[in-house]
Amino acid sequence: MLNLILFGPPGSGKGTQAKKLEEKFNLIHISTGDLFRYEIGNGTPLGLKAKEYMDKGQLVPDEVTIGMLQNKVDKHPEAKGFIFDGFPRTVPQAEALDAFLAEKDTAIAGLLMLDVDDDEVVARILNRGKDSGRSDDNDEAIIRNRIKVFNDQTAPIFDHYEKFGKSQKINGIGTIDEIFDRLSDAISDL
Repeated sequence: MLNLILFGPPGSGKGTQAKKLEEKFNLIHISTGDLFRYEIGNGTPLGLKAKEYMDKGQLVPDEVTIGMLQNKVDKHPEAKGFIFDGFPRTVPQAEALDAFLAEKDTAIAGLLMLDVDDDEVVARILNRGKDSGRSDDNDEAIIRNRIKVFNDQTAPIFDHYEKFGKSQKINGIGTIDEIFDRLSDAISDL
């Protein structure tokens, strides 16, 4: 089973690339953002709780995120693998994911980090905010806070998987196709 973590700060292009990689490598794309939007859109208790945190640019608590993720994985026992997009966001989440996958006799094959500088991320998210309908995509202060949260709490996940030789940085600047080719080459080498 080919399980990948597509990693990077908000606005680095994870969602765009994950959809292309899902098709090329026949994997199931699990975006925590999509899970949250589904739950929020349907007004579920988990969705309302997630929205409280997201609106402030904060991380959604682990138990909410992990529960949604496990349900999604369990719905696809036939999968050849998964692309985790936006998860894990903390080292405890990475450890929980590792344990969950181990119970299914599989593991993360690689973490691919889209390397994009902060100013480019801000510009991308502000641009995305014109159409996304998300209030947090239109406020530069909230965007910069999300980047800070990523750098403080999420970036250490790179080191967690680096210990196992599974982390790679991929240049996240360029056209969508150029970045996709870099990611595809890295996956083919796994």
